[in-house]
Amino acid sequence: MREAERIGRKGGGRRVASALACLLILSACASLEGGDRTTAEIEPAAMRAAPADLMTPAQRREHERLVASYGGAYDDPELKALIQQVVERLVAASERPDLKYRVTVLNSPAINAFALPDGSLYVTRGLLSLANDTSELSSVLSHEMAHVIARHASIREDQVRQAVLVSRVISNVVNDPNLGALAMQKSRMSLASFSRGQELEADAIGVGIAARAGFDPYGASRFLTDMGRQAALKASGVGAGSTASTSPDMDFLSSHPATPERISIAIANARQYSVASGAGTTGGERDRTAYLTAIDGMVYGDDPKEGFVRGRKFFHPKLGFTFVAPEGFTLENTSQAVLGATASGAEALRLDAVRVGADQSLGQYLASGWIEGVEVNSVESLSVNGFMAATAVARGEQWSFRMFAIRFGSDVYRLIFAARDLTPDLDKKFRAAAETFRRVANDEAETVRPLRLRVVSVGIGDTVEKFAARMQVPDRPLERFLILNGLDRESKLKYGEKVKIVAE
Repeated sequence: MREAERIGRKGGGRRVASALACLLILSACASLEGGDRTTAEIEPAAMRAAPADLMTPAQRREHERLVASYGGAYDDPELKALIQQVVERLVAASERPDLKYRVTVLNSPAINAFALPDGSLYVTRGLLSLANDTSELSSVLSHEMAHVIARHASIREDQVRQAVLVSRVISNVVNDPNLGALAMQKSRMSLASFSRGQELEADAIGVGIAARAGFDPYGASRFLTDMGRQAALKASGVGAGSTASTSPDMDFLSSHPATPERISIAIANARQYSVASGAGTTGGERDRTAYLTAIDGMVYGDDPKEGFVRGRKFFHPKLGFTFVAPEGFTLENTSQAVLGATASGAEALRLDAVRVGADQSLGQYLASGWIEGVEVNSVESLSVNGFMAATAVARGEQWSFRMFAIRFGSDVYRLIFAARDLTPDLDKKFRAAAETFRRVANDEAETVRPLRLRVVSVGIGDTVEKFAARMQVPDRPLERFLILNGLDRESKLKYGEKVKIVAE
């Protein structure tokens, strides 16, 4: 939940009226405002990158907007140097060795990599945490370069221009700006991913680039496999049953689905290069040691300054508040809101922030119509740990809502609980959870430490179960440990080898 991107400011709350139900059951309609560049949207002719200080004003604005939307840049010179080395090798082995790239590691747990027309290449630390060696990293980067070489971006640019024209016709001729905006949103969502054929073509070209650069061509199939397992884990968590990503940042998992067919094709592509080189099925560099050394200590998951989740507790030291969800809830922090749900999906919650004028009471705000079905006689004013607040109930055909508006500083925080059946006992539980919203003490905020990837050595007698027990994650530590290290349940750990765990 980022300070600069909290949903609902200056009218944004009205959009919740039609979408609140899907948001609360975590089928959030993905906004592509800050995350639609999930693959390399690069025009090859414009790819001769200039140093950062030679960016045009427009390029710098785009760079700063994008970096801010992903939580800022992650500063780790050693890690960035390794990525730059991989990029340079890939570029030299590609069909366009004259192109140059600038690398920025984004401080985001999202799994993503993409490039801009000026040669800026971006990789999130979320993606870096999932990879396990230099060949897996090279597979992602070479895939993005392949979209450029195959001119997929320029083809899609024509489609984007056509979508803009359609939205303008609807807005101007039909005189319905809302309908025009909706048409554009749907067009952008459909354009967010390259076609199946383009993805497979980029896979094939990317494997070739990586192999010619001296990397293990099987890195792509390994990373795709782990990416698919991570997507399945995410889908079975907070977003279980979702039809869209819960995160406003469209990520690599959304635009690059790791289907069994795609993985098998990647293996077939890699086999051609392995046979050609006479290296068998493991030819090429993997360099797990160098890669793990570079990511050792990297922040994992939420950055505390953007707020973070520990079990049922959400803590935001920068904004200065904390909140504890009801028993049985799993939370997810996104840049727009904190979302939560129970395993059954019968209960959900959303915490976000809006601006409410001082001339409007919180009770009036709750009854103002930003969500339909508010029972006006249920509106009541109250105090939550010394803060002015109001609460109300709203009922729809399938969901009922217990809503709270809490004035905290210059913002009003909306804490919205949803239930299929809002019983008196459940309503009491929601009220008790709202009472946990409180200010964070200065000394409490100063003790906050992020979770990090820790690279450790396997000792005698160590098992995956023992390492899973050391994982400081909210749920399913064994599954997360296996996926994080590219292992399956039957994998045997070898004495002295390095593995990743998550710990403070």
